[in-house]
Amino acid sequence: MEMNWLEDFLTLAITRNFSRAAELRNVTQPAFSRRIRNLEYWVGAVLIDRSIFPIGLTPAGDAFRKTAQETLDTLRSGREEAQGFVPKAGEVVSIAASHTIAVSFFADWHAGLQATIGPVKARVIADHVAGCVEALITGTCDLMLTYSSPALPTLADMGRYPSTPLAHERLVPVSAPARSGSARYALTGREVLPYLCYSGNSYLGRLTASVIEREALAGRLEFRYECSMSDVLKRGVLAGAGIAWVPELAVRDELAAGSLVLAGEERHTAPLGISLYRKAELSRPEVERIWAACVDRFGA
Repeated sequence: MEMNWLEDFLTLAITRNFSRAAELRNVTQPAFSRRIRNLEYWVGAVLIDRSIFPIGLTPAGDAFRKTAQETLDTLRSGREEAQGFVPKAGEVVSIAASHTIAVSFFADWHAGLQATIGPVKARVIADHVAGCVEALITGTCDLMLTYSSPALPTLADMGRYPSTPLAHERLVPVSAPARSGSARYALTGREVLPYLCYSGNSYLGRLTASVIEREALAGRLEFRYECSMSDVLKRGVLAGAGIAWVPELAVRDELAAGSLVLAGEERHTAPLGISLYRKAELSRPEVERIWAACVDRFGA
């Protein structure tokens, strides 16, 4: 039996949808289905009722769900103890955050939070968006910081995860400047541009794709390389390798210094929010203290 199988099962128990769960677990649906079958073989019972839509848990699956969650919690606690890091109960709040948010937003947000409610001890789990969602669903983290956009569905669609907005920004196309100070690679022209992109199954990749489709830009972008991390794409743009769409906060210093410039107009951007998510159930006092402060300031 593998830990992945338990995490798959808990994700499926929340989403009640094989394709959605597979996407969150960042695996293909056939591979995800095989792993669920393997878990059922190991348990010796059918855990998923596939005869209804949306799918549900069988009585055996409902009973096993608690065991799966407790097993993962115990294994993670044991791993932390073996690594020599065992925080005092209730002190440290685990916050999953996408890589870009962890780099460009977390420190300022944490400082503002402490200015409002006093010391906040946090452990940041930096991952891609799907990994952050998985961490929230499986209980690896207490809170989740991630992007949200009107153009793409969010975790809030599942109903069990309240959220509060923390900031609003944009996904913007950027380029290294030409000698004139304008964009070396500009979307306002007609030439074919070298393109640095996200992986297609990533959140920012799908949001970028929606802009490219809306503005009919596919024929003008010539692939150079892809990566799921905005910082990698930003470094490529700084080096003059091409154009890329990145969250504006991640390039605010470079835009201010003129080492990067916007490569398009407002129509080439997409609204992008940063939201804080949690489980609906009541949590530890330290988690509730942070949540209450954010809701008081920004609203649920």
